[in-house]
Amino acid sequence: MSAIRPAAVVVLAAGEGTRMKSATPKVLHAICGRTLVGHVLAAARELDPENLVVVVGHAREQVTAHLGATDPGVRTAVQAEQNGTGHAVRMALEELGNIDGTVVVVCGDTPLLRGATLRELTANHTADGNAVTVLTAEVPDATGYGRIVRDGASGAVTAIVEHKDASDSQRAIREINSGVFAFDGQLLADALGKVRTDNSQGEEYLTDVLGILREAGHRVGASVAGDHREIAGINNRVQLSEARRILNDRLLTDAMLGGVTVIDPATTWVDVTVTFGQDAIVHPGTQLHGATHIGEGAEVGPNTRLTDTVVDAGARVDNTVAVSSHIGPQASVGPYAYLRPGTRLGTKSKIGTYVETKNATVGEGTKIPHLSYVGDATIGDYTNIGAASVFVNYDGQTKHHTTVGSHCRTGSDNMFVAPVTVGDGSYTAAGSVITKDVPPGSLAVARGQQRNIEGWVARKRPGSAAAKAAETASRQGESED
Repeated sequence: MSAIRPAAVVVLAAGEGTRMKSATPKVLHAICGRTLVGHVLAAARELDPENLVVVVGHAREQVTAHLGATDPGVRTAVQAEQNGTGHAVRMALEELGNIDGTVVVVCGDTPLLRGATLRELTANHTADGNAVTVLTAEVPDATGYGRIVRDGASGAVTAIVEHKDASDSQRAIREINSGVFAFDGQLLADALGKVRTDNSQGEEYLTDVLGILREAGHRVGASVAGDHREIAGINNRVQLSEARRILNDRLLTDAMLGGVTVIDPATTWVDVTVTFGQDAIVHPGTQLHGATHIGEGAEVGPNTRLTDTVVDAGARVDNTVAVSSHIGPQASVGPYAYLRPGTRLGTKSKIGTYVETKNATVGEGTKIPHLSYVGDATIGDYTNIGAASVFVNYDGQTKHHTTVGSHCRTGSDNMFVAPVTVGDGSYTAAGSVITKDVPPGSLAVARGQQRNIEGWVARKRPGSAAAKAAETASRQGESED
């Protein structure tokens, strides 16, 4: 059974979402790397609709700007006053004009809804020849949801009754309206003109369309979702957190079934845009965001946060934060490293403990093992950067570049004052401040000569613990002589 391409998908996203208690519009709250409405748009796009329109209202400038950045092909319709779901769909149809074909209506706050479920809905709608098909689900607690009322003999849907308007017997029903429908577009447009507002809210309910079409002799059907959690709407921060957990578990399950080892799914968080190669290993406390990719056999974590970062095959990343970086094959990073945007690490390179990099290209086999900052730099292959080195890239106004060649050995506690170049095969002495270019194969020494002032402690700090220790050591030396 296949679904016919819908003429339109309408996403309802005009509500204020006051229970979120936030300056951010409800549909712009995010989980797993997408906003709530972004997840709904992704599911809707799986239907390949001829038109995709989002009904906006509250904070519409902000929502419209987000939609333009997320999916430039989306159209918007304005519901200036929130007068109910039926009114919202009327605004969408006015924007779309005459629609011939199936119109799917979804809610903008249902991030767990799958494209496969929408495809099944539209396929059932087409196969059954319905005027309208409602997506339903049976839930443990139906409080707050519209109840599906069926004919006792045929099982056909006779009405959807909102919770606030339901009788006690109707409130006992556990099958609920998801707020997702497939309509015949022409019949929908006609029925919306007949929707009344004589209900407790004084609003135009989209659900009243079902009764109108049924009374006109048209067929009303239902498609039951396999997992009731898919249709869950988000109304507060608790529900937002619950949805994040469900979606994260779904993503990790897919990854593990695809050949990824996730040591502790309870403490591992991923975005929908994260991808993995087979035999990747993810340790506890790891967060993977944006366009991050973990390559085949790579190992990340524990306690690692990667954003828009590529980790190539066989690399190891431990207790690290990385943003917009590329970690090459079999490279080693961490623990306690920070890779800032523009970092590019070559094959088998090493970034060690308490090392920070930014806009830096590090060559194959090169090591920066300890306590260093490398910013705005290019380092060649098989070079070793000594501990406590700083690439001094900023003069207070402009960033400058440092180049260190291949097969170099730089000493500990070096300062490379950019712009400066250290040639291939060069050495720099510990404690040097390198301000001039170093020719290939040279040893650069840039430090003052050591001078010992004997007896300084006894004269300047008489009676101190240091003076007493020095005096004792001097006596021991004299006795040994």
